[in-house]
Amino acid sequence: MSNVTKIKSGSPFEDKESYSRAVVVDNWIFVSNTAGVNYKTQKMSTDPVEQAKECLNKIEGALKSVGASLADVVMSTVYIPNPEDAPTVMAYIGERFKGIDPARTVLCPGLGGPDYKVEIEVQAYRGVGTAEVEHKVISL
Repeated sequence: MSNVTKIKSGSPFEDKESYSRAVVVDNWIFVSNTAGVNYKTQKMSTDPVEQAKECLNKIEGALKSVGASLADVVMSTVYIPNPEDAPTVMAYIGERFKGIDPARTVLCPGLGGPDYKVEIEVQAYRGVGTAEVEHKVISL
């Protein structure tokens, strides 16, 4: 039987909409799509990079709560509704994931409202950050 842990972060939406910030199944960690709202202040910056920082800080906190880190992320999806914001947001995300290099998808769909400039979700596998990694470069 699998071990399952469900993590709440204090977002009022988690209870209202019946979801968890993260769900851990054995060593797999699935972190919900995370917006840049600061739950302590209930405010959100209008700057997309600041929103990305808040997203990753919340994601990192959820991972730390179960003994993992950003280094354990194997897949990330970044939602940026305004394509013009993508270069600066992705430059910041690239710095935060430098050397981790997860698989990634970047999409530019509408989000839950006009104030949302970035949302991020990740999948992690606890322990990957300390595993030996083989790097390959392929030619397509």
